[in-house]
Parts: sequence; structure tokens; C-alpha cells
Amino acid sequence: MVVVTNIIASVVVIIVLQLLGMLIFSWMTPFKDMEELRRGNAAVGLAFGGKFLGTAIILGVSAYTNSTIWDLMLWFAVGYVCLVASYWIFELATPKLKISEHLQQGNLAIGILLCCVFLGTSFAVSSLIV
Repeated sequence: MVVVTNIIASVVVIIVLQLLGMLIFSWMTPFKDMEELRRGNAAVGLAFGGKFLGTAIILGVSAYTNSTIWDLMLWFAVGYVCLVASYWIFELATPKLKISEHLQQGNLAIGILLCCVFLGTSFAVSSLIV
């Protein structure tokens, strides 16, 4: 019974952390992600999907490599901070390119690139989670 309770608690924590991570990412953009998705903005969809998958990868590795929920949450927080930092570093590294403006305008190239930035960062950061 304890094992089932631990699994249920872990799943609930993972879902809450995933949703919280997506909410924080939504606050980072100057536009409303859900509104852009409703309008059919594929660039925002790609970037948002990259954020979701990147967050999920970090969560999955955190859950797999840690035996307690507290350790899972700690390593997720470390990985998530790195994921958020990658967005801001990418923004700083491309000063002539306003990422959020291009996403809002539906620039698919930017959406694809940002999706890959999130996925690449999450894979690299996940290798550091112990």
C-alpha cells in the first residue's frame, strides 16, 4: 500500500510541477500563449511544445534518478532554472532578433529554433541531474 501511495503522490507532484512550469513560461512572454494558440499560431505552438517537452524531460530524469519527492522537486527546480536561463541567454545572444515579436508574428523558423533550444538544453541539463 505504501508503494501505491508513493506512486500516486509522485504522479500528482509531477503533474503540478509540469503545470507550474508551463504557467511560469507563459508569464515570461509578453503575449498570451493560449490566445496565440487559439489563433493557430504555429510558431508559438512549436515554442510552447518545446517548453512542455523540455520541462517533461527534466521532470522525467529527476523522477528517475531520485528516490524521494523532495529530491525530485529540488533537481527539477535546478533543471527548470537552467531551462528558463537558456531562453534569456538565447534572447541576449540574438540582440537584433526580438524572439517574442517573431513568435507572435508566426515566424516558424524562430518557433522551430526555440523549440530546439529548449529540447537541447533539457537533454544537456538532464545529464547533470543526480
